[in-house]
Parts: sequence; structure tokens; C-alpha cells
Amino acid sequence: MRQLIEKATTLPSIPKVLQELIASFQSDTVSSEHIASILSNDQALTAKVLRLANSAKYGGHRKIGSVKDAVLVLGTSTLRTLVLSVGLAGSFKAIPGFDLPAYWRYSFRMANRAKYLAKLIKADAEMAYTCGLLHGVGEYLIHIVKPEMAVLIDQEVAAGNRRREIEMKHLGFDFTQAGAELARHWHFPEEIAQAIQHQYTPAKSGTLDPYASLLVLSRYLIEHEQDIQKEQFELFPAKLAHALHLQLDDVYKHILAMPDVDADIEMLMG
Repeated sequence: MRQLIEKATTLPSIPKVLQELIASFQSDTVSSEHIASILSNDQALTAKVLRLANSAKYGGHRKIGSVKDAVLVLGTSTLRTLVLSVGLAGSFKAIPGFDLPAYWRYSFRMANRAKYLAKLIKADAEMAYTCGLLHGVGEYLIHIVKPEMAVLIDQEVAAGNRRREIEMKHLGFDFTQAGAELARHWHFPEEIAQAIQHQYTPAKSGTLDPYASLLVLSRYLIEHEQDIQKEQFELFPAKLAHALHLQLDDVYKHILAMPDVDADIEMLMG
């Protein structure tokens, strides 16, 4: 997998600003001034973020004219989320046979839920959000390095087969392994690579991975929306919740209280 990545000529180029910003998640002492300094090094990304920061959802009636203003008005957490969303979405280019808008809509939905659920297990919200955004990046990578095979895999998945099983059969690896390797290639924190790789098996690494666990829970929220609306939790991954030392009643209340976290997806994609 690593050799395929190194030989690929059309991989997304992740801006240095994003790499530095994601690396900053591992520090508890990063100041808002440092975040502003990192972002100011990329004028194009800064312009996009400021445009969104001045939208009704974020800026309201206040005019935000600089990154420092954005930090003051939005706060470090919201600004980080905006930068990650705009920067990552802008780095991926359309490729034949891959529905990029659908990919990002689902990825944003995963990210929003992972961030919302992060407080349940006292995990870093921005790290959780980033894991959600990148959980499916391996599928995009497979379409780059094995385009003809990727189309065949998509056809078999559309016919009702499980994606990971089909990928293993045809490629010898699946999108979770591919995504983890790509995250390492981009020098992202190992927590992100591990979460991507173990997003279906959060305890496989020997210890329970908190961010992989959040991806399991986020996927449940998306796939069982109708059940949740009816307050039916029969298919909820209760064993995982118990392993995370969570009380099911508390989790259900938290889920039912979730606001509309997806309201700005189309704006972020634009």
C-alpha cells in the first residue's frame, strides 16, 4: 500500500497550514495567537475562512476582517473546524468514477457527529472531527491508485456486497488500511491513522481506541436515524458503550438532544 501511495502522481496535496493545525491538536497549550499565525501563512485559505466567518451562521452582524478577529469572534475550536473543513475539501479534486460531493457530504456528517459525541468520552473534539472527515479517505485513494478495480468494486457494493470484503478479495487490503497509510504519508498524528484503520474494530489494536469508537457511534447515528427518531435503540452498539464506561441512558439522552449539526454542510462544500 505504501508503494502504491509513493508512486501515485495525483494524490491530494495537503497544505502545510493544515498539517501544522492538525499537529497542534496534540498540544494543550496552543494559543489563539499561534492558530492565527499558522493560518495567516496561507492567504487563499484565509480568504475562504474569512468569507465563511462573515456568514450569518458564524459572524452574525459583526464584521470579521482578519484571522485575529475570527479567533475572537468564533473561538479557537470553531475556527479550527472551519479551517479543516475548507482546507481538506478544497484539497481533493474530482476524479472519474468517484462521486466527490456525496463523499464529502457523508464525511461531514460523520465528522459532525464524532465532534458532538466526543464530550461523552472526554476526547478532543477537533481530533474527533478530523477523524470523521478522513474516515473514508481510503476509498478515494483506491480510486486514484486502482481506478478500474475501484469501479468494479463499486459495482459489487451496489449489488449488495460488503465493501471491505470485496476490496480485500480484489486488492488484498481495504479502504481502512489504505486510509491509515495515507494519513501517515501526510504526517498526520498517529491517533488519526489508528482511528481510520480500526473504525470497525476499535479494540483490535489491544486497547480500546477512543476515536475509532467515536466513528462506530457516528456511523450508527447516520445509519439508524429513523430508529433514533422513534427512540428505538435496539441496534445501538451497547457493548462498545459499556467498554467506554458509558451509561446507556445518558448516551441515549445525549443522542436525542443532538441539534441540527449538519446545517452548514453545503456552505462548507461551496
